[in-house]
Amino acid sequence: MKLLYSIHKYDVFMFTCLINARIYGPLAKSGRYLSKTGDGPLYLVIAGLLYWRSGIESPCLKAVLLGFLIERPVYFILKNSLKRNRPEAALINFHSIITPSDKFSFPSGHTSAAFMMATVLGYFFPPLMIPLYCWATLVGCSRIILGVHFPTDILVGALLGISTALFSLGQL
Repeated sequence: MKLLYSIHKYDVFMFTCLINARIYGPLAKSGRYLSKTGDGPLYLVIAGLLYWRSGIESPCLKAVLLGFLIERPVYFILKNSLKRNRPEAALINFHSIITPSDKFSFPSGHTSAAFMMATVLGYFFPPLMIPLYCWATLVGCSRIILGVHFPTDILVGALLGISTALFSLGQL
């Protein structure tokens, strides 16, 4: 229990430092756009393009589909089992920039999905790996900037996304 309290204190400290930084204002504007790229429609477009390019037998499409079949339920179970409050509910006098789609914050589903896609697509398209991981990192950071996640929500979301992608790649 003491470890969880220490982690929470660290999270609140890091979150507060970022929210109070001078650069926060300009980042908040771009954070909305970056966060929206992780909402889901982009993943459907990518899956559609993979299907159009190579059909249902596309190893990349299979890895993406398997990755989401694993990642989404694991994310949902973790989020609804651990029930960690979002910053707005956990911190006095703090209001997030956006209204999140659900009540709990741990782990970040946007970050998890972004890192899962970045890992799978980077595996099949190696020249895109660095830009994809940069994008996934920005999606995660945007969730902190928008005030809907703590830093460890993002960290665990990234680990969940990468691990489910590696598992799905290993199954093909």
